[in-house]
Amino acid sequence: MTDKLIPLRIAGVGYALPEKVITNDDLTQLYETSDEWIYSRTGIKERRVVSGEENAIDLGFTASKNAIEKSGIDPEDIDLILAASSAPPDLYPAIACHIHERLGIKKPVPAFDITAACSGLIYGLSIAKAYIASGMYKNILIVATDNNSRLLDWTDRSTSILFGDGAGAMVVTQAEDGIDDVISIDIKADGNYGHLIELSFDGKNCPLVEQYEPKPQGIRMNGRGVYTFVAKILPQYVEDLLANANVKAEDIDYLIPHQANLRIIRAIQERLGYSDDKVVTNIKYYGNTSAASIPIALAEGVEKGNVKLGTTAVLCGFGAGMTWGGAIVRLREGIC
Repeated sequence: MTDKLIPLRIAGVGYALPEKVITNDDLTQLYETSDEWIYSRTGIKERRVVSGEENAIDLGFTASKNAIEKSGIDPEDIDLILAASSAPPDLYPAIACHIHERLGIKKPVPAFDITAACSGLIYGLSIAKAYIASGMYKNILIVATDNNSRLLDWTDRSTSILFGDGAGAMVVTQAEDGIDDVISIDIKADGNYGHLIELSFDGKNCPLVEQYEPKPQGIRMNGRGVYTFVAKILPQYVEDLLANANVKAEDIDYLIPHQANLRIIRAIQERLGYSDDKVVTNIKYYGNTSAASIPIALAEGVEKGNVKLGTTAVLCGFGAGMTWGGAIVRLREGIC
């Protein structure tokens, strides 16, 4: 431990997506809809979904392996694993414990999951920053992974059109040059709006006691309520995030938001006065991948050359809870 706060370096990012593509036209086999109807309301044309035995753990492992390879850090030198997921395949063992085993790490290290829904990557980065700053851990793996397609009611058109599956990962470490890649970070929640997005895990009471009425299964969402809440909160929140860090909007190179709805992304873009080339979006091809959406957009953007390195970016997201958060980060050469 040290009295001096240790800066953080983003060392590597990676992502993984299922191979199976479900287009808007494919969904017409399930209910009355059309490509035009879905795209005009969401900005989504297609999404990736798990098939067979594939799940969020598999995706998270691949994304983690990619991020670790980019970082140049030996997996045995990872000393903390944080996994963010809206709804993990198993409540226990934790996804983080599964990833520890899949990576073949022999030594025991702390590994735990974070449930902050689509804000999970920002929450994980906030936790990692605090741990690194204190000197408690040196090399931390953050993995955000979700298989939403297993959690949907596929007869509910309003919700099932929105989601896709995927994973993103980030390796962060102590910065030896004294420069912190997380310029500013903030996380928030307001449980008074938790009813807007819900997913119940029901069991049964002991047979010796009174039983209860099971709740509906699958993701339940008040789409209009979520949109109203986020459209009101998030654009101003991002402006405040920049102002509190004494950073001007024009000094940021990229906005990399949670990919939930193109109209919400455009509202933030308009508020900041950003051109299209400064806003990273891939919702058209992947839908809402929950906690994974920000790291997927970042890693894929760098890989495809849409996000240049040696730059700065605002990462921001929101999710069930309601939770939300934002970070202003430096994107160094070599992270992908």
